[in-house]
Amino acid sequence: MSAGSPAPVVLGIDPGLTRCGVGAVRGPVSRPRLVHAACLRTPTDLPVEQRLLRLHGALDALVTELAPAAVAVERVLFSGNVRTAMPTGQAAGVALLVAAAHGLPVVAYSPNEVKQTVTGDGRADKDAVARLVAAQLTLDAPPRPVDVTDALAVALTHLAHRRGPAAAAIATPARVALADAAADATRAGRGGWEAVVAARAGRARGAGDAA
Repeated sequence: MSAGSPAPVVLGIDPGLTRCGVGAVRGPVSRPRLVHAACLRTPTDLPVEQRLLRLHGALDALVTELAPAAVAVERVLFSGNVRTAMPTGQAAGVALLVAAAHGLPVVAYSPNEVKQTVTGDGRADKDAVARLVAAQLTLDAPPRPVDVTDALAVALTHLAHRRGPAAAAIATPARVALADAAADATRAGRGGWEAVVAARAGRARGAGDAA
């Protein structure tokens, strides 16, 4: 990438047949910015093959529009609920097919890898992931539904990992922000990093209004 060229766009996908979260972010990893966020839906009354065809068309159009440098997909982990896992796996296959058709590199990340990268805790719940995604992208609130936030988290994970796992483990934006906010919270006695993040966001908005 040349000095004057824009940072690359990464498209994150949280696969699903009823709801497929998509979220695109632009680097660099130190200052990620939101490019696009949406939830792609397919009607449940259609045959599965028609729903997959619709999802393929929507993802293909999105990739054509955004021209991402890479696609990151949340890896499907099969649990005891095969009925839920099967359509999710089919949707993931469609995402992989679209990326391959456009000649894009694809990386799959497990849910634990995403949580660890975005929050610093592989056991974090979805609310914690959503709050950190919003904080990193300087959003007033996490995008909804949660499928969209998950897709953005996958995209942010790829931004952090594309320079190598070691770099991601040492200083992702989420970890730096979390550590700084936790230290500030401890000193100020505000009861947690979230209050500090909120206070900082409020001060930033106030400064913008004053300007």
